[in-house]
Amino acid sequence: MKTLLIDMDSVICDLMSEWHRRYNYDYNDDLSVEKLECWRSEDYVKNECGDKIYEYLDQPGLFLKLKPLPDAIEVLERLSSVYDVMIVTSSRTYAYTEKEQWVEKHLPFIGKRNLIFSHRKEMIRGDLLFDDAPHNLIAFKNSGRMAIAMNYRYNQYVDVPRVNNWLEFEEWLSTWK
Repeated sequence: MKTLLIDMDSVICDLMSEWHRRYNYDYNDDLSVEKLECWRSEDYVKNECGDKIYEYLDQPGLFLKLKPLPDAIEVLERLSSVYDVMIVTSSRTYAYTEKEQWVEKHLPFIGKRNLIFSHRKEMIRGDLLFDDAPHNLIAFKNSGRMAIAMNYRYNQYVDVPRVNNWLEFEEWLSTWK
């Protein structure tokens, strides 16, 4: 059985909307994922915010509020009967516990026992990585394995197959050998 490594933030769940909503409220701005042309969020916020944009990721409760992306839960449930599915994510402070709770609530058929925290996803054994972060996609591809991108403006330069949603990912997998 092949092993799929699936990222959480902006692949399974919608991190950007809640993260940017909090920043926009505090800084009276209109940041959105569609405006990010590169991975460095600090390049898109007001100067007085800068690197503090990442402090929102440390706020208790942030990850518990995230909504699944459309069709993610249903497709993952179908895929989990055909593949060994591991959720791979990186984290800061409170997010470890909250991400475990999120998986238990939304993905009980996968469960937190299949949740791996790592900043170096290329080091995890798996056949395919589905992610959005350019550095993860590049490193995994460079390891000689298949990486596929959830398509965002900030990862356009990475030369890997890409999909726009979960139904496209499921369809792509049906042709993958």
